[in-house]
Amino acid sequence: RVAAMTVGLSLAGASTSAEARDRELGAYLSAECVTCHQISGHETGAVPRIVGWPAEHFIAVMESYKLKHRDNPVMQTIAARLTDEEIAALAAYFGELQVQSATK
Repeated sequence: RVAAMTVGLSLAGASTSAEARDRELGAYLSAECVTCHQISGHETGAVPRIVGWPAEHFIAVMESYKLKHRDNPVMQTIAARLTDEEIAALAAYFGELQVQSATK
């Protein structure tokens, strides 16, 4: 029983560690994204916010661009260069961020 609990705790720690690595990779990869998409979460013109998106939604949208089901040549090119792991990492990173309040 103790061995099973130890393995369970180890796996939970590994999962948390993997999630942290995903977010770190996502933060690293986000530099290109935030060139157009505001890290604050504010929309500018035709560029939608991606901050706070649920991971599943982010992944689905990126897959749509990758498969050219969504029409945007810039996003199609970017999505085509990303691996599934990189897309998941970006989804984890942007999904965890919150829209910043507007300053007056």
